[in-house]
Amino acid sequence: MQLDSRAQTLLKVLVERYIAEGQPLGSRALSKLSGLELSPATIRNIMSDLEEQGFLASPHTSAGRVPTPRGYRLFVDSLLTSQALDQAALQIEAGLSQQQQPQKLIANAAQLLSSLSQFAGVVLSPKRESVFQQIEFLRLAEKRILLVIVTPHGDVQNRMLLTDVDYSPAQLVASANYLNQNFGGLSFDEVRRRLQAELRQLKDDMAHLMQAAVEAGSAAMAEQEEDVVISGERNLLSVNDLSSNMTSLRQLFDMFEQKTSLMQLLDVSAKASGVQIYIGGDSELVPVDQMSIVTAPYEVNGRIVGTLGVIGPTRMAYERVIPIVDITAKLLSNALSQNEPRS
Repeated sequence: MQLDSRAQTLLKVLVERYIAEGQPLGSRALSKLSGLELSPATIRNIMSDLEEQGFLASPHTSAGRVPTPRGYRLFVDSLLTSQALDQAALQIEAGLSQQQQPQKLIANAAQLLSSLSQFAGVVLSPKRESVFQQIEFLRLAEKRILLVIVTPHGDVQNRMLLTDVDYSPAQLVASANYLNQNFGGLSFDEVRRRLQAELRQLKDDMAHLMQAAVEAGSAAMAEQEEDVVISGERNLLSVNDLSSNMTSLRQLFDMFEQKTSLMQLLDVSAKASGVQIYIGGDSELVPVDQMSIVTAPYEVNGRIVGTLGVIGPTRMAYERVIPIVDITAKLLSNALSQNEPRS
């Protein structure tokens, strides 16, 4: 629905002032703030039209108006002017220095999003392939072996193997060498398929050890598959719009604990380009009416691998949060691409 310039100006001023102060605005205040040479009566008529069209609502306790989810949607889609965030960009760049492990970068990104927005920062970690670069067997005791798995990213996973046979150090070295030389750089699923034929030619004891290693390695890597990193959830307890309603607060923290709906929303936003804004009451993906999520996908060497964002109230400073999310996504993409092993 198209609004004329007067209605757009009044809606923009009302949303900006409501975000800043949290109080309903009446026609007299809007008349002073808007810069429009309109009488309070004319402004009342325009506000009534905006309310009838679903952009504003009247709280029971006030003669003023507040934005609805539809009003916020029009504001962020058409009326918003983003801020330049030079100082924040320097903070983000410093926090995402390129000499860090990928998981550390992701955790830092979530923390930066939270601290700069004063809400909750969230990052959907990349899906990882169950690929190993190298494995090693360490004999701990009779029939107890530590399996050490090193990924192409340098991450290390350890798993205990309880075996029926007491393998000698020479056998453990020979088995690890065989797997590394023949299968290093492949996924455990691929190794499993190839081993089925090749292990028939090996001694039974060695075959059992390698099969156990593949199964344990596959399980270890599966535990590292995509997850959501959240920072600053407690910030939302001090947001009156959310904390004043126990039902909404419970829904919000259920989302953090279960993560299913949050992962679904972040997965959907990864398929879109650029910054996306999901407003409670406006998007079926947001479980709390008073909540908004601002997201952006991030990349590794041009390939989208995850999503990050800020979770806060619908009454958030979108003009500041949107560039924070956008800059963080770009700088995280740069840092992760620098760390990515190249073939």
